[in-house]
Amino acid sequence: MTKPDIRRPPAQWGGAALVGLLLAIALLVEPATQTLPFLGPLSPWTPVLRDGALVLAFFTGAHLVHAVVASRLMQRRKGRRPVPKVVLDLLWFLLMALSTLASLSLVFRDDLSGILTGSGLVLAVLGFAIRNVLADVFSGLALGIEAPFRIGDWVRIETLAEGRVQEIGWRTTRLVSRDSTHLILPNSQISRQRITNFSAPRPEYRDHAELTLPAELAVAEAQALIRAAAAGAGSIAPDKPPEVQVTHYAPEGISYRVKYWVPRHDRALDCRNEVLSLIDAALREKGIEVAVRRGPWPPPVAVAG
Repeated sequence: MTKPDIRRPPAQWGGAALVGLLLAIALLVEPATQTLPFLGPLSPWTPVLRDGALVLAFFTGAHLVHAVVASRLMQRRKGRRPVPKVVLDLLWFLLMALSTLASLSLVFRDDLSGILTGSGLVLAVLGFAIRNVLADVFSGLALGIEAPFRIGDWVRIETLAEGRVQEIGWRTTRLVSRDSTHLILPNSQISRQRITNFSAPRPEYRDHAELTLPAELAVAEAQALIRAAAAGAGSIAPDKPPEVQVTHYAPEGISYRVKYWVPRHDRALDCRNEVLSLIDAALREKGIEVAVRRGPWPPPVAVAG
């Protein structure tokens, strides 16, 4: 017989029990030394024990809160993207800062204001010296809070790079390009550029390709031929048929735009290659040649979508 599985309590329970124990020590150490004779020698150390227990309770409670919140946010649910690491780091920093301030106010009592005032000048000088680093850090916080992209998203950062987001840090964001090149970009530069997210709000999106056919070929026949050829592509989204639109009409030829849905951005080049290859094969089978532009044409008519 196998032993039945015993569910172990979560690690947070141990942290909560420790916080409760420390608070109980801080509250009961002074009455205990006064009422219990064998604890009488500890009376001179009562303030130290009380303050030490409270300081440990502050930091243990901060660690417990961070662990609980992180475990909730990091749970992978369907349709939800992972929370950026910088948000959890910011939460950790705030909790540690609050615990430190509470501990200092407890230990130094009324002298905390003097300590903070004296350190203000040092912080100002240090901030000026590392202003570029601070710009990256605050930009990283803004990216983590606003979340224009998440880990795993395919993004294009105008004038900088294009790739899949691997990590969002305090100072830099790491991307992996199509050819597996790792790109490390300062957050302050990213925040000043236009960002295109190909994975939000859903990973699939619509792309298009254009080609020009002879004007002698009827538009309806050309659209049916292109649509049937593009529909045979196995790399595009199967549940959304391609669309064919006329974008320019001239005696030299008629331009068509083929719209199709890409399942994921990393397959965009494969989808375009397969769609154009199938269309080329269908045109050659029918003996239709692609029109050649012999001079400057007027700009094509913009088509929405």
